[in-house]
Amino acid sequence: MLPAASWDGEITYEAVHTQFLRPDVAAVRVRQVYHSPGGDTEGAPLYVMTKQDDGRWLLHACQNTEVRVE
Repeated sequence: MLPAASWDGEITYEAVHTQFLRPDVAAVRVRQVYHSPGGDTEGAPLYVMTKQDDGRWLLHACQNTEVRVE
């Protein structure tokens, strides 16, 4: 269990760039915004997704980086 696994707020995700590495593999850069009572913060995850034979896209790897606004 993660130490800060509970959180009170909402999160929105927006795909801002998709690069197809192959027709069935995509790298997707996402704008992730945490909306909390204390203010919004952002993350910039990179998802690696693969298309399955049935047409579904599955997330295989994710690297998330916090974006600090000063």
